[in-house]
Amino acid sequence: MGWTISHGTHNNGQISPSYRSISVLGQHLAYVLPASDWRAIEPVFGDRSGGPFRVPHNEARRIAAVLRRAASHRKMPADWGDLAREFADAAQNAANARQSWEWR
Repeated sequence: MGWTISHGTHNNGQISPSYRSISVLGQHLAYVLPASDWRAIEPVFGDRSGGPFRVPHNEARRIAAVLRRAASHRKMPADWGDLAREFADAAQNAANARQSWEWR
């Protein structure tokens, strides 16, 4: 099982990571980010019930910036940094289109 996340660059404009991948990415993000940045993205990457949700485009833009900082952090493992960048791109795509970033 996993998520289907809008505005990605693969699979018909979607990203389809497993719940476990999101959980591990969230742990890496929490480790490398300052508390204020983590608080900005924790509603998306923290523990979730698994229910669908939408991120407004203006919030998606802020999340994209935080994910890019995390992806470039010297303590972020390269493969998880690549995934963080993929999410940043999807969030930015939603923001640029002025559409909600959808997770289902």
